[in-house]
Amino acid sequence: MFEKVFKLKEKHTNVKTEVIAGLTTFLAMAYILGVNPLVLKDAGMDVSSVFLATAISAGFASILMGLLANYPVSLAAGMGVNALFAYTICGQMGMSWQAALAAVFVSGVIFVVISVTGIRKAIINAIPKQLKLAIGAGIGFFIAFVGLKNAGIIAGSEATFVTLGNFSTPSVLLAIFGILLTIAFVVKKVPAAVFVGMVITAIVGIICGACGIEGMPALPSSILETNLKLDGFGAFASGFGELFADPFQAFIALFSFLFVDFFDTAGTLVAVGNRVGLINEDGELEHAEQALLADAVGTVAGAVLGTSTVTSFVESTSGVEVGGRTGLTSCTTGVLFFISILFAPIILSAVTNAVTAPALVVVGIMMAQQLKGIDWDDMVFATAGFVTVIAMILTYSISNGIAFGFIAYAVAMLANGKAKEVHPTVWGLICIFVLYFALPYLM
Repeated sequence: MFEKVFKLKEKHTNVKTEVIAGLTTFLAMAYILGVNPLVLKDAGMDVSSVFLATAISAGFASILMGLLANYPVSLAAGMGVNALFAYTICGQMGMSWQAALAAVFVSGVIFVVISVTGIRKAIINAIPKQLKLAIGAGIGFFIAFVGLKNAGIIAGSEATFVTLGNFSTPSVLLAIFGILLTIAFVVKKVPAAVFVGMVITAIVGIICGACGIEGMPALPSSILETNLKLDGFGAFASGFGELFADPFQAFIALFSFLFVDFFDTAGTLVAVGNRVGLINEDGELEHAEQALLADAVGTVAGAVLGTSTVTSFVESTSGVEVGGRTGLTSCTTGVLFFISILFAPIILSAVTNAVTAPALVVVGIMMAQQLKGIDWDDMVFATAGFVTVIAMILTYSISNGIAFGFIAYAVAMLANGKAKEVHPTVWGLICIFVLYFALPYLM
């Protein structure tokens, strides 16, 4: 059965190798089970409900990817886009989490449409690669900033806006320990470094808590859980009215979710495709439409269940490195996400902001590496890239960073006499962004 479905011999692999690869990918991704609920908690969502939605959507989408596209790529609620959900859409823009889920659902439906049509290629070709890289890197800086803030390593200041937190606080010291430890693991190329760093940080915190130190992670009252509820299930339906009450805000929310998911997915698929030989002679991914469709359906399912955008995880490359070549790898990862639901008490009790900070900071570092692809000698792209990154951090808004980056790109291209080289689609988006910023002052 496995041979018929996954074509193992054709891909020069076997069941044992694929299962081990799937386990490896799961361990590399498992941190999302602890991080995502705490991020979406800041949007007003219930932690245990988000945990369940995260696990189910990751399991479903990963298995769908394996069966539909036969890719060794696993999916889960994306890092960065969950910060967009909580801190920009719900925080800066003031939407309820139900309206934000509605935006995720609609963006997923749009993604389904563009995944089965030629629109996908048109969108990819319209937006300069340099802007895509800047946006990815900017999100990395943003989520690292969120991790440092939530852990108390940096704090607000009336004099300087931000400053160092109180380093005598035990939870702050635990977070710093976790960050340094996880960075060391990543540098040493320890398998599943982010996950291992979180586990050790949590264990150290629990031990410290048992020794009477306050603010530490706690041991759960039970190990297994069977009574979790999906409080967010179907909640997106009640948010449609609020979402579309303001068309411009609706557009910004939809575009931001769609843009981040679309290009994050494309980048992951290309990275994995290059490694396992899924790129054809024309430089195109084989079965790309099926892979993008699986990702899009995963997003729709995630919104229905009650979590932010589900996307392909670049951590899938960890499974590829140990031999994963087919969809059996991602199916194995999916099954493990379903099994993880039983151990919810351990994850929800032991994982605090101090424990998740290392994951946010280290993943941010990894995403920031995209800056190396920007041509810093070209002032057009240097300007657009810098503005994108700095605006995301200082406005505490991913979508604002995207908008300012596009506007800076347009101004720089105009000044350089290259306005005709800007794609009409990009000009259309820039006009909408300008109108979005100007509208509050015109009304």
